[in-house]
Amino acid sequence: MKLIHFLVLLLTATLTLHAGYTLRPASRPHSALDRMTFHRVADMRTIPQDPAWYARQARPMKVMTQLRYDAAYNRRYFKPWHMQRFGEPLQEMEWAFRMVQRRPVYDNRHKRVPEKTWQWWVKNAHFAAFDTVKGCAVSVRHTNLRALPTRTAAYRDPWKNTEGFPFDYNQNSALYPNTPLYVSHYSLDGKWAFVHSPDAYGWVPVRNIARVSGAFIRRFKTGRYAMAVRDNMALYHNRRRVSLVKLGTLFPMDRQGRHLLLATRSPGGEARIATVKRPSLGMVAPKPLAFTPANLAYIARQLKRDPYGWGGIAYGRDCSATTRDFFGVFGIFLRRNSSDQARDGAQVIDIKALKGRAKKDAILQHAHPFRSLLYVPGHIGIYLGRHKNEPVLMHTYWGVRLKDYTKYTLSHTVITTTEPGKELPNLRRKSMMSNTLQKIINF
Repeated sequence: MKLIHFLVLLLTATLTLHAGYTLRPASRPHSALDRMTFHRVADMRTIPQDPAWYARQARPMKVMTQLRYDAAYNRRYFKPWHMQRFGEPLQEMEWAFRMVQRRPVYDNRHKRVPEKTWQWWVKNAHFAAFDTVKGCAVSVRHTNLRALPTRTAAYRDPWKNTEGFPFDYNQNSALYPNTPLYVSHYSLDGKWAFVHSPDAYGWVPVRNIARVSGAFIRRFKTGRYAMAVRDNMALYHNRRRVSLVKLGTLFPMDRQGRHLLLATRSPGGEARIATVKRPSLGMVAPKPLAFTPANLAYIARQLKRDPYGWGGIAYGRDCSATTRDFFGVFGIFLRRNSSDQARDGAQVIDIKALKGRAKKDAILQHAHPFRSLLYVPGHIGIYLGRHKNEPVLMHTYWGVRLKDYTKYTLSHTVITTTEPGKELPNLRRKSMMSNTLQKIINF
């Protein structure tokens, strides 16, 4: 018995690092996102821009309903650690090959990517080894999930405001720290891993993940979880900044609830558990956060004016990342893409065939403030409520379509009606959301 007890203590010691990890308020690193053109439309001057104004219209969610959603969230979040195979067919994985083979792509310097370069990307992806590793891992810092194993951007046309920055087609998503991963295989050069996260798949640098064991999984899945409720915090190890932490990052809590657990990487690449002193409720809160007007307003305020970052590039968010992180805090799991999120609700109402005022009235009648999504192909937003009999949403919006098919860029998370920019003389009215919205997704 003493030997067994000693081995248990030894295993615990090798899995846990009680070191000086702390979370502190910070800011997103300055990047090209901050140099994007940000226009204002009349909605942003004439309707209330504080989410709290609309949160008064929201009804609290029943505790048991929220707990059911949260239990489903946890199952889906940790699913990569219980996968037996990758889950998607190989031909779907190869869409990125076709992306670079069929049309030219350009890098951040507006230079065409040479054929020999993208051919190396394809070769380095090493899909002959697809789903041969069948391993488990975890992300240890904020990192990008790439379509091909390279940091080089792939823009279709850097001179167009709909195909240049930030629309890097090599950017699938961003992974937050503590994200469970299923590992399919590694690149030829050994620097990248092809992984499946809870809501996306792609390539991640090997140095940003760590291999997990069964013992690690058992200790990490505590059954009690917290989530970052303040955006753009910094994680420090002693005085060294380790990672940015975005709102929506999940942390297991220890049994006493005094510390958060953090996945770290050993020099050999194995996952270890470190503890983070639990910060104030304004930074991290037990999940699910109660679905109350005060909490809804607090979370929405954190996200408002976030810059548009396609696929989470440069620590920004796109439309579906905003909706995913907003609902995740309240225990509701959403997949990564808007088209998937349009099928994630408890109720989906098709309003595609409705025209004009009838479509707006359907939204006002059937959508629930802060509890519904409004979907148009390629875009999704959070229904906030009504203002002067007009439906209002918060959405991370690149811009409104003009008659010449360019965009009048808003490039941030904004609060608008379903007709942003209707005062613009060169607006393409057929493309207004009031004409193109197709679905209400209720939770």
